[in-house]
Amino acid sequence: MTDDDRGILAEGRAVPRGRFPHARVAGDYVFVSGTSSRRPDNTIAGADADEFGATRLDIAVQTRAVIENLRAVLAAAGCELSDLVQATSYLVDMNDFAAYNAVWAEYFDEQGPARTTVAVHALPHPHLRLEIQGIALRPTTDRSTTATLEEEK
Repeated sequence: MTDDDRGILAEGRAVPRGRFPHARVAGDYVFVSGTSSRRPDNTIAGADADEFGATRLDIAVQTRAVIENLRAVLAAAGCELSDLVQATSYLVDMNDFAAYNAVWAEYFDEQGPARTTVAVHALPHPHLRLEIQGIALRPTTDRSTTATLEEEK
């Protein structure tokens, strides 16, 4: 274990529902815990209920929120979405696959992370339709320095 190895709790994100970090840095890798569309106030993006309690769950909204939460967790570790090398997605209903996949394609292409998508019986809240965990490779250079050098050329 090096001095750089540590657990990360990203500010401004929903607190994990257990004693684990949003991500764990280990050497050159960042291991991101399962991430959902939960907001810091514990409401769920893409889950709305009307006055009668009928619930509407929107997988596209949830997928965008999950990826944005991943982005924030990675940023807390000094990474970007482009540093993600592997992702595992857990869908409660494979009928949501097409809409989830379409949103995924807004963020990633064939140069993006390797990905596996599996169906699961349930997630920690009945309104959650999706959770994604991932592994990122930490950048070897300081991006702000690199960007400044590129701008000076």
